[in-house]
Amino acid sequence: MRWQKPLAAAVVLSTLSVGLTASAVATGGACSPDARFIGFSDTLDKTTYDGQIVAGLSALNVTGRDSAVALVDNVQTTPARVFQLKISSTPTVSVDGLTILRRPDGTPYTGADFDGEGLVVERGDRTILATSEREPSIRRFRLSDGLQIGSLPVPSRFQVAPAGEATANATFESLAVSHDGLSLFAGMEGPLAPDGADADGRSRNRIIRYAGLPGHDYRPVAQYAYKTDPGLSLVELAVVNPFELVSMERTFVPGVGNTIRIFTVSLRHAVDVTARTALTDDAPFLQKKLLFDLADCPPSGAVAKQPQPNPLLDNVEALALGGYLPGGRRQLYLLSDDNNGATQITRFYSLAVDLH
Repeated sequence: MRWQKPLAAAVVLSTLSVGLTASAVATGGACSPDARFIGFSDTLDKTTYDGQIVAGLSALNVTGRDSAVALVDNVQTTPARVFQLKISSTPTVSVDGLTILRRPDGTPYTGADFDGEGLVVERGDRTILATSEREPSIRRFRLSDGLQIGSLPVPSRFQVAPAGEATANATFESLAVSHDGLSLFAGMEGPLAPDGADADGRSRNRIIRYAGLPGHDYRPVAQYAYKTDPGLSLVELAVVNPFELVSMERTFVPGVGNTIRIFTVSLRHAVDVTARTALTDDAPFLQKKLLFDLADCPPSGAVAKQPQPNPLLDNVEALALGGYLPGGRRQLYLLSDDNNGATQITRFYSLAVDLH
């Protein structure tokens, strides 16, 4: 979801090649007892690759020790696409590949009919699953040529009104997969109309769990109730293990800036709420715990292009877990979506988190 309309079109002055010449800062420092900030890099900001603007990066999936794939939340006239990235925890980041996402007939999707938000690279790195929050949908593409080769069923009530009970621009913002590939989690950014929010502005969202096999059919098997912090939206999920997720919540207030909070979410006592017509405050919501607030991380020399509580902050839309770091903490990456705008930055973040 685009939290800000671009105030001015970005002027792209150079083509990204190696991508390590712009600022990359690694200073470290505690964000919370369970999270340590390693550093950030702005090397992707206002660049191009193979003639395509590197902007609007809204989802991230780590595919190896030094590789990842990022999905573009593209504007109306640009092709839907994913970038292959080279990454490190230092951090460094550069683009080394591009795939245009195409309909089954081979024609490219554009922002007019595909609003990319959630991404999963399936086992074997041959196919990806990507959500579009426009309908919403979950489509499968070959990573080699971007051709759509399938799609997953979406329960009818999750369609945008009037077809269903969802609100436009507040549907499948996140998609995550278990390590074994047997479970997918599709998170709603906002609530269905009957679910709404509580008196304090906490949104009552749903997360759909799909069961299936990587590269094959998945089907919805459960829905879980998730309540956000007041005024925030659920924008990202990652799977830690069969019993735990990591979630990211976000908002933006003009003249104040962004709020970005990361939580651990327990699945140990998850209750299926599929049969509930409406979520009320007595629903069995998943239990969550704040892992860190990005505003509490050390600024580390970051510069913001608009007011922010901490200059490190920007429109962070993507979160991905990597491997284990020395000392047993887990690698966590964040990536911001600049909306191809002059007042926002494409920023890559590296953190070490204790997920117990």
